[in-house]
Amino acid sequence: MHNQAKQRFQKPPLHTAALPVWEIGFYLLLSAGSHLYSFYEVYKVSKDYEEELTSEFEFEQGFFIWGFKKDPTDFEWSFWTEWGQNSLIWTLIGHSVVSKVSRMCIPKRSWYKTENEYYLLLFSLAMCCLRYTSFSLEYCWQNSGQKSYKSFFWFTAYLFYYPLFHNGPIINYEEFTLQMQRQDSSVVQTDICTVILTIARIFLWWLLAESMIQFMYMHAIQSHATLLEIVPIWALGGLALAQVLFFYVKYLVLFGVPALIVKLDGIEAPRLPRCVSTMYSFTGMWRHFDVGLHRWLIRYIYVPMGGSQHGFLGKMFSSGLAFGFVYYWHGGHDYLLNWAVLNWLGVIAENGVKTVASFPPVQGLIEQSLSAGMIRRGHAFLSAFCTAMLILSNLVFLGGNHIGRIYWNRIFVQGWPGATIPILVFLYCFAQIGMEWERTHP
Repeated sequence: MHNQAKQRFQKPPLHTAALPVWEIGFYLLLSAGSHLYSFYEVYKVSKDYEEELTSEFEFEQGFFIWGFKKDPTDFEWSFWTEWGQNSLIWTLIGHSVVSKVSRMCIPKRSWYKTENEYYLLLFSLAMCCLRYTSFSLEYCWQNSGQKSYKSFFWFTAYLFYYPLFHNGPIINYEEFTLQMQRQDSSVVQTDICTVILTIARIFLWWLLAESMIQFMYMHAIQSHATLLEIVPIWALGGLALAQVLFFYVKYLVLFGVPALIVKLDGIEAPRLPRCVSTMYSFTGMWRHFDVGLHRWLIRYIYVPMGGSQHGFLGKMFSSGLAFGFVYYWHGGHDYLLNWAVLNWLGVIAENGVKTVASFPPVQGLIEQSLSAGMIRRGHAFLSAFCTAMLILSNLVFLGGNHIGRIYWNRIFVQGWPGATIPILVFLYCFAQIGMEWERTHP
């Protein structure tokens, strides 16, 4: 009896149960339709206020032949695309050529002379912080017999490995050295067709990102608080979606380019971010967006501080330290503190509900009362509220506390129930699409 009960409670999660095809199609239709219509509303607002926004934010000329202007106010995208066109892309190509010949490239760097070089140094030092912390802890964990002078040379190669030097993605020291030491790590094994397809895919991502900031001036509108207060509610929802989706596409490019270069060196980079429209939990967002940073946090902060080995309170403490580090590493501003706390509370709440639902009496009651399909629908219902808070926290991260307050007031305070309920319905559909993706892509 004990073994049978144990097997019963080790079944796959019921929220991954299959739903009828027509129901998934209905969720997909509503999800895609809400995206497209809300983006259309953002486009209309962008065109209605184009002259005012252009005079305030100095829009640039876009590359489309129809004369669209380009919103340059997303600093990170503008910085990396300009720097990439002027220098980085050629340096990365040079690295690939030199690496193929010598398998080693440690370029010299100088102190900054311009503002752009200052930010490049800032980004680079932030990544170096993660790398030398990774090396230092791995070195401390080694046995005395494993330590030698060669560790310094491996550390130097790891720290200054150029494709990952400026902006990542981060690879832990142990993973880096193991992959570099593999006998089958050879450029000649890279399929040329795969390389060409990857380049084409990165180009399409770049084209999509550029198109988004030429058709929708979401960053400029977000920087204009007065305008954000008066746009229609559909446009406001579209702005939120456009902001987080642009952030996703941007990092497909920023991580995709170095991932391709390191692949040519025989190194497997962390997986690229998963589409944020299929994210329905704080835990999933952290696990699947910046995979390298998530692995780093787990290995060097969460697990060493106890992790899940000391019960729920231990999880709270360990994850709190991890989010505290992320807050400080990103700059330590007050809005970043609020963003980190919201994410920490979200992760704790999700784990708390999961823990309660996994108790044998509770799980047994749920399984006896509800079918697998209804359990999944209930999970998606709860995830709609979670996704709303997840998007709100990301808007705080991208725009600051005042932007988060505007969205909160307009959607959840002033917009109740006329705006709040339809948005939660659409977020329910998003969650169902995310669950179906996980079910079909385990």
